[in-house]
Amino acid sequence: QVQLVESGGGLVQAGGSLRLSCAASGLRFRDYALGWFRQGPGKEREFVAAISVSGGNTYYADSVKGRFTISRDNAKNTVYLQMNTLKPEDTAVYYCARGGRFGLGSEEPDKYGYWGQGTQVTVSS
Repeated sequence: QVQLVESGGGLVQAGGSLRLSCAASGLRFRDYALGWFRQGPGKEREFVAAISVSGGNTYYADSVKGRFTISRDNAKNTVYLQMNTLKPEDTAVYYCARGGRFGLGSEEPDKYGYWGQGTQVTVSS
C-alpha cells in the first residue's frame, strides 16, 4: 500500500523559511516522479513543483520560482520542498504526490496517482 506522509509545516513570518519533507513507502520510490501541490483557503489545488525520477529535471510554478527548491533522496525514500522568502500568499495546505513511473514530472494533478494527507503552512505578515 502506497503511503505518502508530509511533515515540516508550521507558522512562519513573512521572509522566513521552511523545509517540507514527504516520506514514501509501499513503492519503488526511485522509479517515480514526484510533485508538490498546495491548496490555499478558498482556492483550488495548484501545482508547486515537480521532480523527475533521477532528480535531474525540476519544474516550478512561476509564483515560487527562485524561492522554492524541490529535491529527492532516493536512499531515504523522501522528497523535500525547501521554501525560502515565504510570503503570506504561500499560506496553504501542501501535498506531496506520486507521479508517473519513470516520468519527468508534471504540472497536471491527474498525472499523480497517490497523495499525502497534507501539511499546513501559514505565513504571517
